Amino acid sequence: MKVTGSDLQIRPQISEKTYSQADKLNTYVFVVPKAANKAQVKSAIEAQFNVSVDTVRTLVAKGKRKSSARKGKRPVEGKRADTKKAYVTVAAGDKITIFEEGS
Repeated sequence: MKVTGSDLQIRPQISEKTYSQADKLNTYVFVVPKAANKAQVKSAIEAQFNVSVDTVRTLVAKGKRKSSARKGKRPVEGKRADTKKAYVTVAAGDKITIFEEGS
């Protein structure tokens, strides 16, 4: 599957830690497709949020192993899907409004 920057499906990672990074370091965290590269993520962020991107760092977070009990039988082992995250630092003065706290 070939992914282009214009149709890249990104979603923000919302947590206390990401709000803190956005406020202090001007770095935002997004969950992106595993096939996406840094250049595609950069172009997608710039197009969707109208900001200037300085750097993009990516990582693949391995899915957790899980087991669920079945009544009267052995437990079933499973694994959650791996996800790819992109840490995007935008230029000084630029903000992505989705991460700002509403009062």
